[in-house]
Amino acid sequence: MAMKAFATLAAVSLLALSSPLAAQDAPAPATRATDMETPPKLIVAISIDQFSADLFAEYRNRFTGGFVRLLDGGVFPSGYQSHAATETCPGHSTLMTGMRPAHTGIIANNWLNLKSNLPDQKIYCVEDESVAGSTHTHYTVSDAHLLVPTLGERMKAANPATRNVSVSGKDRAAVMMGGHVVDQLWWWDGKTFTTYAGRATPPVVARAQAAVASEIAEAQPGLTPPDYCLARDRAVTAGSVTVGTGHFARAAGDAKAFHDSPELDGATLALAAALVDDMKLGQGAAPDMLNISLSATDFVGHDYGTQGSEMCLQLTSLDRDLGDFFAALDQTGVDYAVVLSADHGGIDMPERLDQQAMPMAKRVDAGMDPKALSDAVAAKLGLKGDVLHYSEGNFYIDPALTPAQHDAVLKEARTRLSAEPDVAAVFTADEIAASPEPSGPPETWPLIMRAKASFYRPRSGDLVIALKPRVSPIGKPGPGYVATHGSFWDYVRRVPILFWRKGMTPFEQPLSVETVDIAPTLAGLLHLKTGAPVMDGRCLDLDPGTGDTCR
Repeated sequence: MAMKAFATLAAVSLLALSSPLAAQDAPAPATRATDMETPPKLIVAISIDQFSADLFAEYRNRFTGGFVRLLDGGVFPSGYQSHAATETCPGHSTLMTGMRPAHTGIIANNWLNLKSNLPDQKIYCVEDESVAGSTHTHYTVSDAHLLVPTLGERMKAANPATRNVSVSGKDRAAVMMGGHVVDQLWWWDGKTFTTYAGRATPPVVARAQAAVASEIAEAQPGLTPPDYCLARDRAVTAGSVTVGTGHFARAAGDAKAFHDSPELDGATLALAAALVDDMKLGQGAAPDMLNISLSATDFVGHDYGTQGSEMCLQLTSLDRDLGDFFAALDQTGVDYAVVLSADHGGIDMPERLDQQAMPMAKRVDAGMDPKALSDAVAAKLGLKGDVLHYSEGNFYIDPALTPAQHDAVLKEARTRLSAEPDVAAVFTADEIAASPEPSGPPETWPLIMRAKASFYRPRSGDLVIALKPRVSPIGKPGPGYVATHGSFWDYVRRVPILFWRKGMTPFEQPLSVETVDIAPTLAGLLHLKTGAPVMDGRCLDLDPGTGDTCR
């Protein structure tokens, strides 16, 4: 049985998203009428969380909905989130700023501030830790840690009439794409779409919230896989969890299951389309910016891996939802341009990789336990307490140690980490800081250059480690966490970058580009002079002929 119609936009009389797996005709090729020299009225930037270049290639010939339209534009199948910290917050910080995490300041989803007097010294990337009682899991959302402006902010600075809107299934994605100056910013908080405290809820959003609540209150039958998903419908066990055969059946009222399914992306796109209609985006005197981050692919990837029936159903559903969303935009008559990319890629769970010709894939050894390493280093040096602290590839040395003790801990920890069989490289902060700035094709960068691209000394660790290829940092898989990303390797760095605008001449460029190239490319379409701070990326000419969209 296919998923029933999603009700949100029907409830606000804008768009009824049909069953994600129902039949849909591919969109007709766009009429070649748009003058690419004229700036578009609306920029639509879409990020699909954990949508690797490998997944794009795997499903490219299966798409019949929204992706078909994007494939009729400028296709860059080898985009790179070129930095080492391939996580949600750093990746999203590159997309609309045109700057690498070393300059956005977003070095990870979480980092440590051991010099603070905060009770919780782990800092979440969109946390306002100055709020009393804040922790990295219970926090007030803030844009304070993002150090640079987004494209939407630059557009508003050039013309205050511009509206900058951001919608996501995650708070960090909405903030990193929208930036500091936004007209509307909404994210899924586990129960509903919400925004910053104190901000008013427009009637259109209230109606969408009510429609989503009504949707969750009803049980959801499982999806019927299309034929090409059947070969992926096979059980695989990882620890205590068996995955690979899920079809997203959901009990009434189960918001967590809604959150971890194609329904979340449908709801996010529905809310985005509602805001386009209500705010008349693209119909004002200045061009507008709409940022959308679709989170379900990431949740599915973590929960079930990337090669089971769950991911097949997720991408099939997303393709359909994107088609419905673009159809809604078409109905407005607005001249809009789209870019679609991702914050990072992903890799499947080692247990299934082992069955699919990759027996070298494995989970990290128990010897990599950060607490055990800290205890061993302290014992060797005759020190007390936790001399090392760890967060997401970064080891931080206790700042209370003397300089001599600090150096001794650094040397001993590096020696021990370098001897670990799962470790490819260990870099000190001084080594990374002294290394050359990233340059050249990103696939050729040495590991230290990849680390440099996401190194910001006030937040990065004293030691940064790279695990070897195909080594999952998840030592013990469990419910909701069998596969992940966050490594130096190209299977998580490579993502597709797709540009589309009605009337553009389609082309494909297989050579590598970077996600930091997206913002300057869109600025070129808008004829927007960006100025300082200077972006790390370059403008990509989207006219494959004699014209130049970067002039």
